[in-house]
Amino acid sequence: MKAIDLKGKTGVVFGVANQRSIAWAIAQALAGAGAELAFTYLNERLRGPVEKTVSALGDPVLIECDATDDEQVAQFYEAAADRLGSVDIVVHSIAYAERNDLGGDFSATSLQGFRTAMEASAYSLMPIVRKAVPHMGEDGGAVVALTFDAAGRVYPGYNIMGTAKAALENEVRQLANEYGPRNVRVNAVSAGPLPTLAARSIPGFNEMRRAYSSRSPMRRNVTHEEVANAALFLCSEMASGITGAILPVDAGYNVMGI
Repeated sequence: MKAIDLKGKTGVVFGVANQRSIAWAIAQALAGAGAELAFTYLNERLRGPVEKTVSALGDPVLIECDATDDEQVAQFYEAAADRLGSVDIVVHSIAYAERNDLGGDFSATSLQGFRTAMEASAYSLMPIVRKAVPHMGEDGGAVVALTFDAAGRVYPGYNIMGTAKAALENEVRQLANEYGPRNVRVNAVSAGPLPTLAARSIPGFNEMRRAYSSRSPMRRNVTHEEVANAALFLCSEMASGITGAILPVDAGYNVMGI
């Protein structure tokens, strides 16, 4: 099979926190295929770990951006395009909820906690795509977001993040329809539970991992590399006919009943 070649392509990656980030695994796969990348960091306090991580690729573009701030997103794309020339690929790997809204009773989620989770984890995809499209060429581009099985099922403890992921998946379909005529494809990878910085905040995460490994058809958990390879595929011309899809990469866990 022909290897994926992204030489001459450019991309932006939202959501790298450190070397265990899913976004970083995807970035490595994209860079390994030849893509030139730009990265974001939320603020100066969080710049250090991101800069240390992405420096493994040499001296990539690194720009401050709060993805819930439309103006900052627009400024990020202007700066990224100034360095890269255009944007062919967008990776959205952003999710956040207040710690006290994870675990306990879902109905106890505060209004502010609901807004925080939805704005950071779901709404942010909309300006990230909308502001990217003007910087894409005539050939369009590819957007990949990260979701989780809790978008359609109850995972006790995941709480408001499940609601946010459900909204995110609906946005993937809506945006795929809106920007399809411009040849912009919007898809998501639904990854099995991977050990990341954010995962530490989820009550029962280790039990979740054990359930996946014991009940999935492949009897194991997936790896960062497997999720990254799926995202790489969706960003490439090999997936040119795919948009609005939610691609499970979870060792088959999603097909199981009991």
